[in-house]
Order: sequence, then structure tokens, then C-alpha cells
Amino acid sequence: MTLAGKSSAPKIIKRRKPAAERKAEIVEMAIRLAADVGPDRLTTEVLAREIGISQAAIFRHFENKSAIWEAVARRLGEKVREGWAAEEPRSDEAFGEIRRLVLSHLGTIQNTPALPAILFSRELHAENEKLRLFFVQMIKSFLARLTAMISAEYERTNIKQKLDAEDGASLILALVQGLALRWSLNGNSFDLVAEGERLLDVQIKCLFAFNEGDT
Repeated sequence: MTLAGKSSAPKIIKRRKPAAERKAEIVEMAIRLAADVGPDRLTTEVLAREIGISQAAIFRHFENKSAIWEAVARRLGEKVREGWAAEEPRSDEAFGEIRRLVLSHLGTIQNTPALPAILFSRELHAENEKLRLFFVQMIKSFLARLTAMISAEYERTNIKQKLDAEDGASLILALVQGLALRWSLNGNSFDLVAEGERLLDVQIKCLFAFNEGDT
């Protein structure tokens, strides 16, 4: 058979992705793997293998591993803020705004298991100060929103027992964080939003005393 008569499979040319697209892909894969294998076990070798590129290709886009984590934190912050912005129209129910904010936040956590995985990781607490400070600021923002919402409820609702707004917000935040940790430790095995809704209603009734007919 002549060379001309030989059949050959067409050569597949792999498209090189634009830098911005590749960076976004690396960040999204890091978020997925942080939930699957844990932040402390996530290496650039694993990350490169899952994407199908070399480690050198990763470091063409990020100076070091810390820079990857900082980009991950920014993307997670976007996801959280998107969840807050996706709130439903205002509710006239007592503490309805707070319920919506908290359940929206829990929904974001449930859809992004990397959030609690990173929040309680060594990477956050011991090895990356910028990452730690980013999450500290995110928590402060959530706490401030809760505090403002509780203060607003005091202005419009007849409540006999007015717990300090910031204290009330801190206790609700503790519920969210504790529930997220329990959900993560239990392998995401229960409905985080449903359990959060149940416990939040209990907490609101315990923390704030309403006059007859206000709840």
C-alpha cells in the first residue's frame, strides 16, 4: 500500500483558551476540589491534572498558590453577594427580611460546599493571612447587615423585649456558622436551608419577645 493510500485519523488541535477564561477555569476548579478533597490536600499538581494542563501553565496565570487562594476568595465573595442580591421582594412578616437574608446565605453555602471547607481549614487559619482577612471582612459585612435589619425591625414592630441589635445579630451568625460546620462534618447529608429555617424560627422566638398577635 502506498503512503497516499494510508488512512489516518484527523489530528485534534486543542484550542488554547484566552488568559481570562483559563484563570476563571482554574479558580472554579479550585473551588470544586476544595469541597471534594479539602483545601489542605489541594495541590497545584492535583489542580493541573483535573483541568488537563501542566503545573507550569497554572503558574503562568498565578504567581503562587496563595494567589490562587486569593482569587478563590474573591470568587466566593461574589457568590455570597449574588445570593444576598437575589433576595425576594420585601416581606411584611415580623423578621421576614432577616429570615430571607439568612436562608439566602445558607442556600449559597449549600450550593458552594467549598465555603465551609475553606472557612474551617488550616489554609485559612494558619497559612494565608490575606485569605483569613478576606473572610473576616465577609463575616463583618454579614453581621452588619443583620444588625441593621434587626434595628429596622425594632422601628416597625411592636416588640416587648429589645435585645441589643448587634448581640442579636451575633447570635444569629453563630447559628449560621455552627449549622454550616455541622452540615460539613456530616458530609452535606441534610438539607441545610430547611434545617436553618426551622432553627432560625426557634431562635427568633427565643431571642425576641413579641406582643400578642405580632408573630
